[in-house]
Amino acid sequence: MRRNGEKRKNRAPGRPQRPGQKIAGRTWIFRGAHRGRVTGKNIVWHELIGLKAKIIRASHPELVGIEGYVVDETRNTLVIVGEKVWVVPKDVAVFEVETPDCMVRINGKELIGRPEMRLKKRWRK
Repeated sequence: MRRNGEKRKNRAPGRPQRPGQKIAGRTWIFRGAHRGRVTGKNIVWHELIGLKAKIIRASHPELVGIEGYVVDETRNTLVIVGEKVWVVPKDVAVFEVETPDCMVRINGKELIGRPEMRLKKRWRK
């Protein structure tokens, strides 16, 4: 119970209070053991988490040039961490993703959907 205008204590001391607040300061990004199997031909069927991405083109001019590591992927967005944390919609951007063997440009419209659901889609080769 608060009395005489005492301030409420932080519920989670030592933890960030806003999503993505402290993640930009991290120096490491998880890179799973399967990263060597991601190539330019099969990137549509893989997760993008842990790969380095850059936005080449976008319908919104402020999104162009964002560069960093993908830390989360939802159905319609990618969370990219560089000097800041950006939540970028997939369908309005063209991404350049760095795989272990090459750089791949991919339209964000091809990435729409959860990674596990993209496996079920049929793509033209």
